[in-house]
Amino acid sequence: MPAEIWPQPVLDLLAAGDDRPVFEEGDRTVTTAQMSRLIRRVAAGLRDAGAGPGVGVALRLGVTAEAFATVIAAFAVGARVSGIRPDLTPAHRTGQPDEHTLLVDDARAAELAGTPDDGRTLIAAGRPDDVARITWTSGSTGRPKGCAQTYAAMSAAWAPYPDRWPPAIADLATRLQRYLVFGSLSSQVMLEYGILTLAAGGTLVAARPPGFPGMIARHRATASVITVGKLHQLVHDQRADPVDLSSLRALLVSGSPLAPGRLAEALDVLGPVIFHGYGQTETGMITMVTPAEMLASPATLASVGRPPAVTELSIRDADGRPATEGELFVRTPAQAAAYWADPAESAAVFVDGWVRTRDLARLDSDGYLHLLGRTRDVIIVQANLVYAGPIERVLATDPTVAEAYVVGRPDDVTGEAVHAYVVPAAGRAPDAGRLRALVEEALGEPSTPQTIRSIDRVPVGPTGKPDKRALTRVTTGDDVTAA
Repeated sequence: MPAEIWPQPVLDLLAAGDDRPVFEEGDRTVTTAQMSRLIRRVAAGLRDAGAGPGVGVALRLGVTAEAFATVIAAFAVGARVSGIRPDLTPAHRTGQPDEHTLLVDDARAAELAGTPDDGRTLIAAGRPDDVARITWTSGSTGRPKGCAQTYAAMSAAWAPYPDRWPPAIADLATRLQRYLVFGSLSSQVMLEYGILTLAAGGTLVAARPPGFPGMIARHRATASVITVGKLHQLVHDQRADPVDLSSLRALLVSGSPLAPGRLAEALDVLGPVIFHGYGQTETGMITMVTPAEMLASPATLASVGRPPAVTELSIRDADGRPATEGELFVRTPAQAAAYWADPAESAAVFVDGWVRTRDLARLDSDGYLHLLGRTRDVIIVQANLVYAGPIERVLATDPTVAEAYVVGRPDDVTGEAVHAYVVPAAGRAPDAGRLRALVEEALGEPSTPQTIRSIDRVPVGPTGKPDKRALTRVTTGDDVTAA
């Protein structure tokens, strides 16, 4: 059991109190002492509103000092904290916290920040076995899944403890003087590396549009998180019309697969700043490879790095036996324990203390992990897992479609993109615009096919089953993509 409960190390760091800037938002700079007082005020406001151990607090927050304070304060009072994804469809929100959950948006966070500060030391109130955080997946299966992480698990994480940092993270930490944050501070990734930044003595810098590469130069950022699609665009922009990125020292890239050639190109154009990682919502970071490793040994470009010492990897065949190549299982002290209110899916993924990644992998002789494919039919769009099956089922509900098949292809903008193939119903002509709208309404924008192609029949393999690899090579048929 951890010696102290999350987020006590963050509370202690900030309560040490000095004039070091920890959050920069336009012309506003917030110091450690000011942030500590802000968190105390918000925590008092949350308690007055009934928040505490076992009580749900749902956050719909942007990137402000009050938003960061609210995230930390919600954990400090021991609540069950979840972030509301802004991109979910109304149908998906039925899987989100119910009416008994306290909802805090940016306006409410500003109100809570006005609660009087009693000046008392804030002690983390979370109970080790309680659920601390529910991180919701994209809902691309038709319903979001909530990855439930206990206070004990969050307390076992490495981010706020320099003596726990794996070598790759220790290298990264030296580059976090100005960590650019955007989107939402209730995001799992933004928060984790934000806490790492504070522990490393750095400052969180609220990004303002427009995006890459301008906001790196404008804010003199030293580090940020970036998706594969945005990395491709950044490399393209720097080749075509370079801007001053001399402040940049680290870009954390994860999500979609990144081809070795594109990774090498990014290192060449942007310099030794790329940290390539692999992780899942259920586990957090699994592996990471540093710029120094990739430059010293080009073979590592084909990998996703090595795991921290506390993370165990197990590669198994279809019967669950140890194998050289097979499905990857992961076990780490900070992993989620289950999916919230979803016992069937929990039983399928959380197995005897291990998390089934449902990714195929192998380990090389130097301990680097290589991803080989997926056991699931998924496409990763802007770091969101998108499942082919639900898209196919939605397309097939249209009366003009007899059969529907969905595949993913690499994409310079989104990392991977959804592409659909439909066999028309007899005498009918599918309309791409209607089909795309149908998918977007049911499953959200990331699941919407980028192209829809009409084919006479689906290719089949030796077993008689549809051959989706052959589909990606189809060049005949009517392109019904909406203009």
